[in-house]
Amino acid sequence: MNVKWVITTEHEGMSIYDYLRTVQDFSHRIVKRVKETKGLLKVNGRCQIVRYELTAGDVLEAAFPPETIGPGLVPEDIPLSIVYEDEAVLVIDKPAGVATIPSFNHRSGTIGNAVLGYYQKQQIPYTIHVVTRLDRDTSGLLLIAKHQYSHSLLAKEQQANQVDRTYCAVVEGAISQTKGTIDADIARKEGSIIERVVGEKGKRAVTHYQVEKRSSAYTMVKIKLDTGRTHQIRVHFSHIGHSLAGDDLYGGSTENIDHQALHCMELQFRHPFTKKRMHFNSAPPKKIAGLMEKS
Repeated sequence: MNVKWVITTEHEGMSIYDYLRTVQDFSHRIVKRVKETKGLLKVNGRCQIVRYELTAGDVLEAAFPPETIGPGLVPEDIPLSIVYEDEAVLVIDKPAGVATIPSFNHRSGTIGNAVLGYYQKQQIPYTIHVVTRLDRDTSGLLLIAKHQYSHSLLAKEQQANQVDRTYCAVVEGAISQTKGTIDADIARKEGSIIERVVGEKGKRAVTHYQVEKRSSAYTMVKIKLDTGRTHQIRVHFSHIGHSLAGDDLYGGSTENIDHQALHCMELQFRHPFTKKRMHFNSAPPKKIAGLMEKS
């Protein structure tokens, strides 16, 4: 993939290296990769070195070399629900029951395997760069960067809390207040590599919620996070006595649903290239929404 910029008077006199690092937020590693691959830096159509001094009106072009796929990543022909795609990003609506990336327990059948299979078909020479990960049994919108450069830009946005996600969850019992905030530290449970608990030795975790619907058995809530701790939503609602429906790891019943009733319903982020604010929505699956009809 190639990207181009027209140099303005403000940046006249900068070297290509300084322009890419300070203006376009290239990491040193990415500049090095582009620099070491012949013919991938051009000014007005001619190859140049990174020390080249830019002039106002110059058209600087950078091309990204193919990326190496790690040994544990295998492309697989698995259908994907693609909500949006361009040269920089991929937004996917992930079903519950599918892991985001391969792990020791899930080496195949993941979104990562499926994306690599899709790239192979489309002749996209990059590897998988997940920006927003979801638990295996959480459904909803997932943001993937197409290549290392867009991933580095989106990672900075994420660190600055500029990648926003809104979740829908169905919890057990009736939450009496209309909205609230759960501010409770989360730590790894002693003796477990999976479970988390609320504890003083943990890291700060803040969850905001608003009640959307109530039934005799459940409450549907809309959730936004200030932090992104592992299992944060599940642990926090279990902590206040309202475990997620189907979340048997944290006290929920699987009588009416066989996985936690949690869905990423809204995703917002600033596009790494256009800088335009992107906004996507995904309705909760019938399996989750239908719980509100149960009693």
